[in-house]
Order: sequence, then C-alpha cells, then structure tokens
Amino acid sequence: MDTSLETRNEPTVDLSPPPPSPPLPTLNAPVTIHADDIERVLISADEIQSKIGEVGARITGDYAGTDLLLIGVLKGAFVFMADLSRRIRLPLEFDFMAVSSYGAATQTSGVVRILKDLEHEIAGRDVLLVEDIIDSGLTLSYLLKNLRTRRPKSLEVCALLKKTGVQQVPLDIRYTCFEIPPEFVVGYGLDYGERFRNLSFVGTLRPEVYGDAVP
Repeated sequence: MDTSLETRNEPTVDLSPPPPSPPLPTLNAPVTIHADDIERVLISADEIQSKIGEVGARITGDYAGTDLLLIGVLKGAFVFMADLSRRIRLPLEFDFMAVSSYGAATQTSGVVRILKDLEHEIAGRDVLLVEDIIDSGLTLSYLLKNLRTRRPKSLEVCALLKKTGVQQVPLDIRYTCFEIPPEFVVGYGLDYGERFRNLSFVGTLRPEVYGDAVP
C-alpha cells in the first residue's frame, strides 16, 4: 500500500506589498503658468505650512474645551483657513463673511461693504476670525466692531500676514503667522484681479503685471 502523501497544487498567494501608487498632486505643486509674473518669493510653501502647524498647536491649547467657531473672510482667507483648521485638534464649526474694500486695486479704499454675512448666530460663542492679510487695518477694524455688536463670548483674530508700518488703526492681533514689508503680495489665497490665489507661496508681482495701479 502506498502511504506517501499526495501532493496538492495549492494556489500561490502573493504576500508582497503592492507597488506604490503615483503621488497625488498637492497644493504645493508649482503653478508654472505664472512664473513670468512673479518678481520674487517672500514666503515659501514649506515655511507657510511649518508656521501654520505652530499656530494650529497654539490655538488647540488656548481653546481646549471650548465651542470654537472659525469665521473666514472671503475670498483671500479660504486657503489659509482650510489648512489652519486641519492643524487645530478640536471640534470646529465654520462660517464665512465676504467684504469688499479693494476692488481691482492694490490698496484698500477704506470703504467696506459686506457682500455675504454670517449664517450662524455668534452670541455666547468663542469666535476666531481668520484673515489673509492686515495692512491699514481699516477693513478688519470695521469687521471687529460689527461682530462685537453680536455679543460673542470671545473674539480674536488669526492672520496669515501683517504688513509692518502701515496700520492706520490700533489692532490687537492674537495670532500672526508672518510680518512682511509694506509691499503688494499675491499667492496662497491672495489675488490681483482674481488671479494668483492658487500659488502655494506668497510673492510679489513684477511691476508691469499691475500696470498703473499703485502698490
């Protein structure tokens, strides 16, 4: 009698890891179509992301246990607010305001119009207003006065950029990522004529791009 074991052809299972997928495009990908328009890069994409991580950690600690509402000022702050919110390790709610004070110019007119108001009631809420850039401070001062009339529990500001030496009104800014010279800048949400918002860095434009407009 043959007592040897019968060999069976078992299917082979490949346990090796799958090949890596191609990297997905990110916000840090260069937008080369605008390369000839940019004079110089003031703040790189890596510097921006590193600083946002630091500020997000500070906000997480400062607002632990609170009911925090982020209010973004459209359109310029939308990129900054999206990245900042993902660095804040707290439950958050979001709302937006849209104002007009620049038009197609490179300097604020000081005349502020609210184009979109809040959808949330902010009475009794901890509110953090997220701004892209502070220069004269006139627009922000108007917004803060407007929001304080709605009786929030607390109201603070987080700004990506603050221009030095140009403020016309006193402001108490709790979180500022970068201070920059009083130059007109674009990128990372900031625009000129609705362009350049999708650049991953903050930079200055060549003078011929904005023509007769005065930065």
